[in-house]
Amino acid sequence: MNIDIKGAPVYFEIPILGGIPISATLVTTWIVMIVLTGLCAWMTHGMTVRNVSKKQAAAEKLVAMAEGLVNSNMGEGWGKYVPFVATLFALSIVSSLSSLLGLWAPTADLATELAWSVVVFIIITYYKITSHGLGSYLKSFLDPVFVMAPFNVLGELFKPISMAFRHFGNIVSGVVINALIYSALVVVNHAVFGLIPGLVGKWLSAIPFFTVGLPAVVSLYFDWFTSLMQAYIFCMLTMIFISTATE
Repeated sequence: MNIDIKGAPVYFEIPILGGIPISATLVTTWIVMIVLTGLCAWMTHGMTVRNVSKKQAAAEKLVAMAEGLVNSNMGEGWGKYVPFVATLFALSIVSSLSSLLGLWAPTADLATELAWSVVVFIIITYYKITSHGLGSYLKSFLDPVFVMAPFNVLGELFKPISMAFRHFGNIVSGVVINALIYSALVVVNHAVFGLIPGLVGKWLSAIPFFTVGLPAVVSLYFDWFTSLMQAYIFCMLTMIFISTATE
């Protein structure tokens, strides 16, 4: 196993496809997509009008929450984006939390967020062109004066890039901080119990007592809270940028 340029472990390469690397990011992303697809299929299987099961009630509640989020931020006429926004949110949060299972979190790979941002950028550009026309869209880069064109172009391109880096930076910083705290506690554990002479001290120092408790508390913020917030912020920015593209 080697490491690709983005930091994700590479499991193997496919020679017949030009040596395409199969990295941990791809493997975990496919696992997440399969899990989410299977979960959706299970929750929506056997739905009824009467005698609604708890499973169906939970599915309907999630759909209602997604519809409420989109309608409150984009307006009533944007209901068709409920599946898109809900998919982004679910994919983001489950990908980030996959690290708790010992998997490589796809959101710790910048390529993941950049791919999402490119899709959002294409949608934004589509609505700007269809709403105002290609000529008006291109002319907008000359406002307020033509010399501002390069800066306006960069500003347009940096919107999705900033979304990707914001999400990526918060997730990967949490991964790094968790790893540093865990490593520091291992060193402290070894130093403290190493003071006990003989085999007892050597044996106790090999058991990571200090790594129990604190990492779990830290994980509540850097894994759970941060993952939830970054998924929410990314979706909020997506909805705002798309809905305002027609103005």
